[in-house]
Amino acid sequence: MPTLTPDELNAVRLSLKVAFWAMTASLPAGIAVALLLARGHFWGKSLLNGLVHLPLVMPPVVTGYLLLLSFGRYGPIGAFLADSFGIVFSFRWTGAALAGAVMGFPLMVRAIRLSMEAVDRRLEAAAATLGANPLWVFLTITLPLSLPGIIAGMILSFAKAMGEFGATITFVSNIPGETQTLPTAIYSYTQVPGGDPNALRLTAISIAISFLALLASESVSERLARRSAT
Repeated sequence: MPTLTPDELNAVRLSLKVAFWAMTASLPAGIAVALLLARGHFWGKSLLNGLVHLPLVMPPVVTGYLLLLSFGRYGPIGAFLADSFGIVFSFRWTGAALAGAVMGFPLMVRAIRLSMEAVDRRLEAAAATLGANPLWVFLTITLPLSLPGIIAGMILSFAKAMGEFGATITFVSNIPGETQTLPTAIYSYTQVPGGDPNALRLTAISIAISFLALLASESVSERLARRSAT
């Protein structure tokens, strides 16, 4: 395989960086929302569930445009963050991470929620009868038994952020070295004559990274499931 160009190496590194931070930053909220949907009984639960999964059914370009309106330099949230804390998302790699986090959040929440719903409630009840408070029950019973789903949700979020195109290019454009990820780099190569070999090379790299992530997820989930069973 020919050596990657500096721009291609930057695209690979940026994609991994964006996917990692998209997954990491959304994990606490993903666990909290999954727990709320799995165990909560409140008015508006169906509405919350619909809002969480909305990015899965909306065109990614719409999601990117809404992010641009909200988190852009002159958007209400973006202007506040920029003026108050110096945090800028639009046309920065941080914006690509935000777009990836939003698009991968429904997959993360769904995997974690299903795992939490499968936890035997009698174990939690037994811990509560022994005097454990709800937070301690969650940390020592619910969370460890839900780890396979949490790992699966993290990997799904990572893979989704790695492959996100529509929301990313709408929100942060396609700037080499700053916001150009693997999908946008592949798109750029498809738009120029003779760019197909480079596009295929980056496609192979993208597939390999995603496949390795899925294999790692399966391996970790199986080990955690065996450990929980014993």
